[in-house]
Amino acid sequence: MKTKDELPPCPVATAVDLIGGKWKLLIIRNLKTRPWRFNELQRDLDGISQKVLTDSLRQMIDDGLVYRHDYHELPPRVEYGLTELGRKMLPIIDALAVFGNYYKSILEQQKD
Repeated sequence: MKTKDELPPCPVATAVDLIGGKWKLLIIRNLKTRPWRFNELQRDLDGISQKVLTDSLRQMIDDGLVYRHDYHELPPRVEYGLTELGRKMLPIIDALAVFGNYYKSILEQQKD
């Protein structure tokens, strides 16, 4: 985790620092319902590269938002899920979904 001195003074900037960018939000959206395996995430997040997914997951693990569980099996099985801290982000994800649906409804009304 980052130290307080490494974070911006603005709380909004801090949140954006933690989940900013397209992919981290979508990763959290997926992990909202259950733990996912790496390949599942990569298949579901159309357009994400292996490197970007790996880097994003590592950053979110380092920030305490995501955990990595290695089952120590053969073939290897590793799952990623949200920590309790990561679950605190879910109202943000839900609010974005509500706004996205609202925005789409406005566009539909303008078509008429």
